[in-house]
Amino acid sequence: VQLVESGGALVEPGGSLTLSCTVSGSTLKYLHIGWFRQAPGKEREGVSCISKSDESTYYVDSVKDRFTISRDTAKNTVYLQMTSLKREDTAVYYCVALRAVLFIGSIQAMCERGRYDYWGQGTQVTVSS
Repeated sequence: VQLVESGGALVEPGGSLTLSCTVSGSTLKYLHIGWFRQAPGKEREGVSCISKSDESTYYVDSVKDRFTISRDTAKNTVYLQMTSLKREDTAVYYCVALRAVLFIGSIQAMCERGRYDYWGQGTQVTVSS
């Protein structure tokens, strides 16, 4: 399974950005997908996760009501729409995938415990004026 992120950029505070994660080697119906981020000097943090069935999503408190995760099964792609961006959102954002058949926990657990089997190379998001 390969994950390729795109969409990272330099954006001003208050701006918006959409990240994309294209999956190959498997299909979304078998995978839970998540977005993690890592800022300099900080641990990797689970930002948002979505279940293979689209029935469950999770957002870390700091991005609730600002970020939206979604999936396009036809394109085998997952998106992270980010609005009202803040300087503290600056980080490298990683797309991760977890094989659903081997995981019996919740999407929240996937994000909070950092559970994933595959990850991408990351895309840089910088929020600065």
